[in-house]
Amino acid sequence: MELELGSSGPTILQNGRPRNSPFSQYVHGRSEEKQKSGGVWGDVNLAYRTLGVVFGGLVTSPLYVYPSMNLSSPSEEDYLGIYSIIFWTLTLIGVVKYVCIALKADDRGEGGTFAMYSLLCRHINIGILPSKKLNSIDDRSHNHEPGKLGKFLERSIIARRILLFVAVLGMCMLIGDGILTPAISVLSAIDGLRGPFPSVSKSAVEGLSAVILIALFLLQKHGTSRVSFLFSPIMALWTFTTPIIGIYSIIHYNPSILKTVSPHYILQFFLRNKRKGWQLLGGTVLCITGAEAMFADLGHFNRRSIQLAFLFSIYPSLVLTYAGQTAYLMKNPNDHNDGFYKFVPGPVYWPMFIIATLAAIVASQSLISATFSVIKQSVALDYFPRVKVVHTSQDKEGEVYSPETNYILMFLCVAVVVGFGDGKDIGNAFGVVVILVMLITTILLTLVMIIIWRTPLLLAGLYFVCFFVLEGSYVSAVVTKIIQGGWLPFAVSIILASIMFAWYYGRQKKIEYETTNKITLECLAELLSSSEIQRVPGLCFFYSNTQDGLTPILRHYITNTHSLHKVTVFTTLRYLLVPKVAEKERVLVTRFGVNGVYGCIIQYGYADKLNSQGEDFVSQVTNTLRAYIEKNAEGQSSGCVEAEVSRLKEAKAAGVVHVRGKTRFHVGKDSGWFDRILIGYYEFLHNNCRSALPTLGVPLHQRMEIGMLYKA
Repeated sequence: MELELGSSGPTILQNGRPRNSPFSQYVHGRSEEKQKSGGVWGDVNLAYRTLGVVFGGLVTSPLYVYPSMNLSSPSEEDYLGIYSIIFWTLTLIGVVKYVCIALKADDRGEGGTFAMYSLLCRHINIGILPSKKLNSIDDRSHNHEPGKLGKFLERSIIARRILLFVAVLGMCMLIGDGILTPAISVLSAIDGLRGPFPSVSKSAVEGLSAVILIALFLLQKHGTSRVSFLFSPIMALWTFTTPIIGIYSIIHYNPSILKTVSPHYILQFFLRNKRKGWQLLGGTVLCITGAEAMFADLGHFNRRSIQLAFLFSIYPSLVLTYAGQTAYLMKNPNDHNDGFYKFVPGPVYWPMFIIATLAAIVASQSLISATFSVIKQSVALDYFPRVKVVHTSQDKEGEVYSPETNYILMFLCVAVVVGFGDGKDIGNAFGVVVILVMLITTILLTLVMIIIWRTPLLLAGLYFVCFFVLEGSYVSAVVTKIIQGGWLPFAVSIILASIMFAWYYGRQKKIEYETTNKITLECLAELLSSSEIQRVPGLCFFYSNTQDGLTPILRHYITNTHSLHKVTVFTTLRYLLVPKVAEKERVLVTRFGVNGVYGCIIQYGYADKLNSQGEDFVSQVTNTLRAYIEKNAEGQSSGCVEAEVSRLKEAKAAGVVHVRGKTRFHVGKDSGWFDRILIGYYEFLHNNCRSALPTLGVPLHQRMEIGMLYKA
C-alpha cells in the first residue's frame, strides 16, 4: 500500500484515540494482529533472511578495516594489539550492547534512535509538538508515575529540546551511514581488480562501482523480502567462506593468534604506541560498522531472528576472519593496504573476488533498509516533510520503501564514490558516522533503562559509564579525521537537521494556531443558526484532522461562502499499525448533534489499498451512515428516522463534493527575521512535499481546496 504520511493527513494511531475530540463518542475495537515468528523454524528462516538485509555492512567490514588504517612499519606486537581491540569491540558493542540490550528497546517492533525517542514520548510527556503530546499521553502503556529523571525531562523545555536534538542527530548520522556504507563496500570490493591487473585505473574502478550502486538502488522498489530472497544466499556464502580462509591462515601463519583475546594486549599496544595507537582507533572502529543496522532494521524482521543470526554466524565469522587476516599480516606486515585480498590464497582468489563483489553489493542493503525505516519513523512523528512511503509487505508493517529517499541516496552514494575515490578518505568519514550513532544510542538507551525499564541506577550507570568511555575513546580519535573526509557526514547532518528543524518549527506554529482557533460543536451550531447561512443541496465530505475540535478552515469556509451543504460529513483518515482493518471497522460514523452534520473516521492498515473509486467510497460511507441512523433511532419517531435517511439520499443524488483545506502562513511586518527565514523555509518544504491525504480515487470535478492564510 502507498501512503503519504503526515500529521495534517492521516491520524497515526497505535492504541487509543485523541481525547476531548468530537470523535471521542466512537466506541469501537481494532484488529489486533501481531506478527508471529512461526516458532523455532520460523525464527531460523528469518535469521537466514537477515543475512541479506541486516548484516551486510557488518560482515563485509574485513574488506576495508586494515586498508583504512594509517599504519607505518607495524610490528607483530602492533597487529596483536589491533586484533585484540577488534575482538573486544565486536564482543562488547556487538554482543553485549546490541544483541543483549538494545534490541529490547523497540517501539512496537521498530528500532533505531528515533524509535527510542518515540518510545520515551509514549511513556513520559516530552513530545515537543502538541499533536504528538496528546497521542503519547493517551498511549501510555505503564501504570506508574514517572521517576525523578522523567519528571525533570517533562518540566524542562531545554532538556526536552536537547533530547530531541540528540535523536535528530542520531537519525541524520544513520542516513549518512546509508550513504557511505554502499560507497565504501562496493569500492573496496571492486578495487580487488587492481591486484592481478595493475593496469586497471582508479577511474575505471570508480565507474564500475557507480554502475553497480545504481543497479542496486533500482532494485529497492521490489521490497526487502524479495531483495533478501536474492541476497541471503550470497551473504551466507560470504559469511561461511571467509572464516574458512581465516582458519587456513591461522593454521598456516600463526596458530597462537587467538591468545590475543586477552585484554592485556590492548594495554601493551597503547603503552607502546601512545598517541599513534590512539589515532589508529579511527580505523579499528570500522570493524563494527553496520552494527546499528541490527537495531534500525528491527522493523523488517524480529528480535530473535537477528540475535540468532549474529550469535551463531556473524560474530564467529568476523572473529575468525579478522584472526586469519591478522595472522597473515604478522608474517607480511607491509601488505596492510590490501589487507583482505592479499590474505586470500591464490587458487581461490577469483572465486573470492566474485563473492566479495556480490557481498559488497548486498552489504549496502542493510543501511539502505535502515534509512527507509528511520525516514518513515520521523515522517510519522511529524519531524520530517512528507515523503511517499510504500509498504512492500502484506505481513510486516516495518518493511517499507521510499522512492524519493531511494533516489537521493543513490545520487549521493555515486557522488561520494566519484568525488572521494580514495577508500581511506571515505573510511575517515565512515568512522565519524559509525561511532557517533552508537554513542547517541548509548545515551538514549540509558534513558530508556532508567525511565521505562526502571533498571536500578547502579546497573544503568555501570552500562552508561562503560560504553560512554569505550565509544567516547573512539569519538576522540575519529574527530581528528574531520578534515580528511570526516566533514562529509557533518555536512549531510547539518542539511538534514536544518530541514527537520524548519519543518518542526512550521508544524509547531500551525498546530498552535489551530489549537487557538479551533471550532467547537457549540460554535458550529451557533454559526449555522445565523439567518445569513444557507444549507445548500448536496453531500460534502470535509476533511479535517484537528484532534480537539474542528479545523479553523471550517469557519473561513462558512463565513465567506455563507453556506454549508445540507449533509456534511467531517472525515478523518486514520492509519492503524495493523496489516488490514476488518471491513466492519473500516468506516466509523456518528452524529455531531447538529442537523445534517456527521463525523466519519476511515480506518486503514498498511496493507489496505485506498485507491478505490470515489463512488465506491461515497457509497460505503453513506450505507454506513444509513445503518447507523436506523440503529440509533431510540427516542425518535419512525417518521424522523425516515426523513433523516431520505435527506441523506437526496443530498447524495444532488451531488457530492470533497473539500480539503490548504493553508499557508502570512508573515506580517511585525514578524522578526527569525520567523521570516524559518517560516519561509517551511513554506518551501510544504509546497514541495507530498500531499497529506492518500488518494481515494475522487474525480477531479468533485474536488475542492479551500485556501486560508494563518498568521505566523
